[in-house]
Amino acid sequence: MTRTLAGDFDYDTHGSGYSGQRRTDPRIAALLHEALGDARTVLNVGAGAGSYEPNDRYVVAVEPSAAMRGQRPTSAVPAIDATAEELPFDDDAFDAAMATVTVHQWSDSTKGLAELRRVSRGPIVVLTLDGDALDLLWLAEYAPELIAAERRRYPAIDAIAAAIGATCDVIPVPIPIDCTDGFTEAFYARPERFLDPGVRAAQSAWGFVEPDAALAAMEQLRSDLESGAWDARYGHLRTQKEFLGSLRLLVGRP
Repeated sequence: MTRTLAGDFDYDTHGSGYSGQRRTDPRIAALLHEALGDARTVLNVGAGAGSYEPNDRYVVAVEPSAAMRGQRPTSAVPAIDATAEELPFDDDAFDAAMATVTVHQWSDSTKGLAELRRVSRGPIVVLTLDGDALDLLWLAEYAPELIAAERRRYPAIDAIAAAIGATCDVIPVPIPIDCTDGFTEAFYARPERFLDPGVRAAQSAWGFVEPDAALAAMEQLRSDLESGAWDARYGHLRTQKEFLGSLRLLVGRP
């Protein structure tokens, strides 16, 4: 039987390591939870393994991947098998809605964002990346194919903002040097981490890069780390406490 993907990446096949690599970073979580305001009921769409869900509010989680639902901790609410594009809830059912680093994976982000606005009577909080700022990370030099692939995936920030509210704040999010959420920019100061296949496996971007190109990128990075060439150019990042890259927090209000 042919299985239809809910988005652009097969998490049931490739998402088994996400709960270990993509953990909530408390500093990013604090910004996100503050943006939810005084909402008591929160819908989390594209909830994955439960990262960034607040534990002091009533949360309903939506996640179409069985593998991701299975990685949710026992302390988290079970996730409903549904997609952003067809949310099984009444209009204005929740005080707020959230979607963290997931909008780019939806099959129809325009429809999905409209659904978030339909079911939320308050703020919609979206954590995403700005495709125009992806090349601020040095990794663009080693894996330009990855940056190109990611740029095609991410909806424009202005388009997201227009969809989720009559007004919308767009907030650049600084990434701490010891960020515990293992997306690509989290390792701006720890380049050796990219050499670990487990780290790359929890970054869906690599799934859109040809294996030969990914291997060549990592071999070049390994060589530059061994020779000192990486540190000669980017070594200052190893002590830079924060990196302001492409991570954005959007807060849309009706």
